[in-house]
Amino acid sequence: MSRAIPRTYWVAGTAVLLALLFAAAATVAAANGGTAARPAPAPRTPGLHSADAGFARDMAVHHQQAVEMSFIVRDRTQDEAVRTLAYDIANTQANQRGMMLGWLDLWGLPKVVADEPPMSWMGSSAGHGGHAGHGPAKPGALMPGMATKEELEQLGAASGRDAEVLFLQLMTDHHKGGVTMAEGCAQQCVTPVERQLAQGMVDAQRAEVTLMADMLEQRGATPRG
Repeated sequence: MSRAIPRTYWVAGTAVLLALLFAAAATVAAANGGTAARPAPAPRTPGLHSADAGFARDMAVHHQQAVEMSFIVRDRTQDEAVRTLAYDIANTQANQRGMMLGWLDLWGLPKVVADEPPMSWMGSSAGHGGHAGHGPAKPGALMPGMATKEELEQLGAASGRDAEVLFLQLMTDHHKGGVTMAEGCAQQCVTPVERQLAQGMVDAQRAEVTLMADMLEQRGATPRG
């Protein structure tokens, strides 16, 4: 019997709500600026190489691959538990990616910066090559946790249980890398709504890592890491 899959829509929904509340508060503050004795200073726009901008750029790329893997596995298996999990991940991370790209537009910052190493925004805490926590990116992968082109092709060629196991293993690695990045933003980013989103990513993806370990065990397999 398939185990019930906890939905992760609340992550994107909470982030959207926070963004709307943040914008509404800014609008009210601006409207009352003429009567307030001491108006609050306008929020500082993040700089090009800030943690806020770097996280938004890198996590947008990281999320895009999670969405891609989720759509691949939905075509390679009929298992309802795996398909539901894949849908949840694709929906949540596509929404979050749109928010982060929207922030970059709002800040007037580019979505790609030439010659900027991935995760360099994490600074000294990122360790060798700008990568932190989950270890360096494996050969052929852009950031820690991300799958290589060969692994994506292998997933696309698999079916049934083999596709389910490979997807769960790849996504577990992907989530662990993503958690490291999100923890970095939760600690270093200065934009409140972005820190809230990053912490939501940490909480949701850790829960999904535990869930995927259980799903792998049900299929006689284990995480790779």
